[in-house]
Amino acid sequence: MNRPNETTSNTSQPVQANGEQTILEGERVRLRPVAPADYRELYDLEYADVDREWAEWDAPYYKAEERQETFEEFVQGYEKQRARNLPWERRLLVETREGLMLGVITSYWEHEPSNWLETGILLYRSGTWGRGCGTEALRLYVAYLFERLDVPRVGITTWSGNERMMRAAARIGMRIEGRMRRCRIVRGELYDSIRMGVLREEWEALYGSAADR
Repeated sequence: MNRPNETTSNTSQPVQANGEQTILEGERVRLRPVAPADYRELYDLEYADVDREWAEWDAPYYKAEERQETFEEFVQGYEKQRARNLPWERRLLVETREGLMLGVITSYWEHEPSNWLETGILLYRSGTWGRGCGTEALRLYVAYLFERLDVPRVGITTWSGNERMMRAAARIGMRIEGRMRRCRIVRGELYDSIRMGVLREEWEALYGSAADR
């Protein structure tokens, strides 16, 4: 896994993948827009795959409140997102360089008037965890967000039981900014809600600015 003081490229020459242009490419993964041809596989990974370990870690305290989307609703959501004219990609597919679909990485406004931007990543295939794919995808995407948007900070929200997410965020330079104690219940146990983030100047100190590359 890449540490903050290691120098690796944040972008590469765009290539075509599944009819969509790659946005970002690293040593392990590439990030690109979700294409209509991806919908069925992505939907099945979330709702039909027997490998459901990801659901134990991705905000499990909300799972009881959620309902399964139909495939048509899933497609409508992605098509609505594709139709929006935004200055950046709010959701990108994460896949290996060989083309194996891993999951998605997203960003959203916690509070747009104050430029409070959050990001999150979900990798479905537990057999690919622990190989640095999530860490690299997060680093590539955070760099992309700082390059495309005039935001002072990018952050994540997780819970103290998800140590894998916290380690990945720390490896790319994020630090714990807030800990709301014992406010998440997972499988009958109390955990902390965790806020982590990195400021633009901290990011540029680690990786340089876009103008430096």
